[in-house]
Amino acid sequence: MTITRRSFWKGAAAAGLMAANGQAIAQQLPKLPKLTARVDFLPWGMHAGLHLGVMKGWFKEAGLDVEVSDGRGSGVTMQQVATGDVDIGWVQLGAMAVARGKGMPIISIAGLARRGDLGALVPKDSGMKKVKDLEGKRVAYTAGTSWGSLVDPFFAAGGASRDKVNLVSVDQTALLSIYMSGGVDATLTTFPFAKTTVDRQRPSEGILLADVGINIPSYGLIVTRRTLDTKEDALRRFVPVVVRAWEYIYNDHIDEGVDAIVKQRPNERLDLGILRGQIVEYWPFFFTDATKGKRFGWQSDADWKGTIDILEKTKAIPTGSAPSDYYTNKLVPG
Repeated sequence: MTITRRSFWKGAAAAGLMAANGQAIAQQLPKLPKLTARVDFLPWGMHAGLHLGVMKGWFKEAGLDVEVSDGRGSGVTMQQVATGDVDIGWVQLGAMAVARGKGMPIISIAGLARRGDLGALVPKDSGMKKVKDLEGKRVAYTAGTSWGSLVDPFFAAGGASRDKVNLVSVDQTALLSIYMSGGVDATLTTFPFAKTTVDRQRPSEGILLADVGINIPSYGLIVTRRTLDTKEDALRRFVPVVVRAWEYIYNDHIDEGVDAIVKQRPNERLDLGILRGQIVEYWPFFFTDATKGKRFGWQSDADWKGTIDILEKTKAIPTGSAPSDYYTNKLVPG
């Protein structure tokens, strides 16, 4: 078929008109409300829910434009939420409780990993099964982390004497390496996160704070009170997507969660086996006795009261707090 000069220019004009019309329509469409979410650290398994919501377009289906960025620790992310640099933080809720108790204007809007994940990492073949078994052992910990104020309550609740435990204070970056090398018999850490990393070299199990009745909640979503008030409509659409994503992941779609992290962070050198293992290990931590039968994200007064009690006893927060100071369930789907 021969294309004449006249037909060419007619076609070009039509294409230009269509492009102009498309731009005009795009300009007329209302922009989606934007929410910025920042996680606690570089990519790891517990970021899967947020990345899956983005990858599958579920946030857009809910009428939201969501940007997920990496963080530099729960403490830094909480400060960035508090100052309004980002709208939402994915952080350790135990650390959030300490910051909130000291006056930071933040609140949990969804608790996902609701069972405490802090514990002593011990070798499987060590015979150590309970806290008292740590007596006479070299145990690494980092005083400046959440463990700092919880060491004494952990030993006391487990019937062990701190004086009989050889505590070795190390930098947080050395906690796992000194344990894997055999330099210590156990380490106090975030158990399900650490277990997946160390198992390849030193298969391990945990003795948890939660096992001796000290349950400090793990990961969830936080905002400021101001953001909760001014962006409630958007948050009411955001939280159900995150809940949906985690329920989908744990309904036999873990590999899709891993794939979402990798695709959203293509420039990171991520170990798929470790990402998957972290998600698997965190499954039991999504439940407490007080939250059984409830949707992911729903938080319990009883769990938060227990958290407040232990943090007050350890002087991590001042006395006089109420559970409602720390969380709300009003955004969690029923």
